[in-house]
Amino acid sequence: MKKKEEFQTSIGGQALIEGIYMRSPSMTCLAVRKPDGEIFLETDQISPSKISNIPFVRGAYSVIDSMIKGYRFIMKSADIAIEEELEIKEGEGEAEEPKKESKMDDKTFTVIGAISAVLGGLLAVVLFMIVPTFLTGLVGKLMPLNGWQAAVEGLLKIVIFVLYLFLVTRMKDIRRVFEYHGAEHKSIACYEARAELTVENVREYPRFHPRCGTSYLFLVLIISIAIFSFVPFTNTLLRAGIKLLMIPVIMSIAYEALRYAGKHSNIIAKVLSYPGLLVQRLTAFEPDDDQIEVALAALKQVIPEDGEV
Repeated sequence: MKKKEEFQTSIGGQALIEGIYMRSPSMTCLAVRKPDGEIFLETDQISPSKISNIPFVRGAYSVIDSMIKGYRFIMKSADIAIEEELEIKEGEGEAEEPKKESKMDDKTFTVIGAISAVLGGLLAVVLFMIVPTFLTGLVGKLMPLNGWQAAVEGLLKIVIFVLYLFLVTRMKDIRRVFEYHGAEHKSIACYEARAELTVENVREYPRFHPRCGTSYLFLVLIISIAIFSFVPFTNTLLRAGIKLLMIPVIMSIAYEALRYAGKHSNIIAKVLSYPGLLVQRLTAFEPDDDQIEVALAALKQVIPEDGEV
């Protein structure tokens, strides 16, 4: 395969249930593998928000928007797969009850997605910020930390985050989602290498990518550790309150750092990317050819006619 000059695209995606959601600045595509083997495709034109051009403001906005849309497409991919499977079983005479209409309209998806994003965000805050703070407070009551409070909190955050990811990967269905995650990364890497978008070519590329949600979350943890090391207060409730207020700031800084790492290949970008690439070993697995085919189907739909984006 002839080597061409690489570039960094702004195309990104998300692994779903038996599918992938790809997005460029002007187009989105939902691609889902149906039980009958065909690939369901749904594309949509989008207009970039003015907020997305404002540095350090676009970070929190983009993350929340991605969470809402992500949940919406996860539900939709599951809906497609389940509905299609029920139809096949009915055709074979296996279904005992008539199929009920379960598909929701876009407005319902948006409302449910917004609620789920809020609940998911609250869970993340409690699990990765509040819990480590209170555990550190308990440790401080048992033994003097002597200025190591921030370090202990940071270590607990990382341990909880990695343990959480490890336990999630033990679930069979989630593992398949992470295989699609690998397919998403490999297909984008193939495109950025300007190679022909075929299953055979995509296989050659790594399943890790610097512009990944896993890398973003890890950057949030690292940046929060660095910032909170300067918080002088030792009171547990006060530290927890300050952390809650600082969440949008940390999200925005992490977003800009990830954006920089995704667009450059210098030493700073490599340092920013390296921890997240390591953690991706828990969230991006090697896909099979069928999963790569789904990723390519989605990717090809969002690439503009003039190529790079």
